[in-house]
Amino acid sequence: MATHRLYYDDSFLRNFTARVLSCSPAEPVSTESGTKPAWEVFLDRTAFYPASGGQPHDLGRLGEAVVMDVRDEGEEIAHIADRELIPGVVDGCVDWARRFDHMQQHTGQHLLSAMFQERFGLPTVSFHLGSDVCTIDLRGPKPSVDVLRGAQRAANAIIFEDRSVLVRYGTADQLAQRGVRKEVDREGILRAVEIDAADLQPCGGTHVKSTGQIGLVLTRRFTMIRQDWRVEFVCGGRAERFAAGDFQLLRAIGERLSCAPEETPAAIEKSLAERDASSKSLRTALQQLAEVRAKCMIAGAQAGGDGLRVVAEALREENAELLLPLASELAKNEKMVALLIHEGTGQLVFAQSPGAGKDLSAVLKQLVATIPAKGGGTRDFVRAKVIDPSQCGSALALARQLLRTE
Repeated sequence: MATHRLYYDDSFLRNFTARVLSCSPAEPVSTESGTKPAWEVFLDRTAFYPASGGQPHDLGRLGEAVVMDVRDEGEEIAHIADRELIPGVVDGCVDWARRFDHMQQHTGQHLLSAMFQERFGLPTVSFHLGSDVCTIDLRGPKPSVDVLRGAQRAANAIIFEDRSVLVRYGTADQLAQRGVRKEVDREGILRAVEIDAADLQPCGGTHVKSTGQIGLVLTRRFTMIRQDWRVEFVCGGRAERFAAGDFQLLRAIGERLSCAPEETPAAIEKSLAERDASSKSLRTALQQLAEVRAKCMIAGAQAGGDGLRVVAEALREENAELLLPLASELAKNEKMVALLIHEGTGQLVFAQSPGAGKDLSAVLKQLVATIPAKGGGTRDFVRAKVIDPSQCGSALALARQLLRTE
């Protein structure tokens, strides 16, 4: 028996009565609180919307049972409940906050998609209503920030006019004659949603009664998804929360930068320039320090019987970024091997002059077999990080021992 879909003609219906036609055990449902037993319930009619067309399903109650999922089974709608229902009359109640949020997002999507297509020739090829943000995928050239703002501004202008939103029924040909935005190749009577003088689109979803109930459309950003452009947006209550959150974040950033919110872009650019200049100065200073430290280390390094000199040292107070330039300076000297490690971070750098004759990659491979570390490199140069920095001393001692036997 086909389920009578009450939401088709009244998306604002929150409470209804229906007859339970059947109830049978279903697959358990995974929830945040764990896996719960479930029953599949079929009614003669329902106000619950099933997941379809990019819009999530409704939640709510059937009697004392919690409705955890709603599925479209062709002509019928299956309600997944957390307990068994006895055949007979039952009162249904739709989670109104969730339903109205979905209506704001869905009608807002219709309006925004219409503006992208009408004003900028960018048709919508898919839609997704997420728990935080919604997305539409546009096909065509890359939309600029001005295009996003233009579509948003046009959509909000229609929202402020509070135009009517109506449900229309007709065949594909009849809807095409009325100027439907996206034609469909289906037979029979189709349901469409019309925004007065703005859009007509086939749709089985739930929608507000007038554009004013959308509240506001706020576009967020766009990214490339395969050959299309995915635009993130929010409407209504979500738009208010996002806008308020954005301002709070901007104000917090401004406070940290000691400037007004509208001055943050310039302040951030200034900070980035100062950071880059400081990084350049630090690299120069570290290179100069590495040259001096290398000379001292070389002077104190005793050559073995084979003429090989080994410098093995753990850095404690120094900046970890000194490891690389220091190892490189040491390796510039003939028959020199540098084994350096930073105790604070666990980072290590091994380097040698080409004529030293050791295989530092093999040394590292043997070291990590005993002391957990991640890294790699070549015969003459390796970089790694000891997982537990407290083992740096042991790692350095082991590396020196392995170097002698290599």
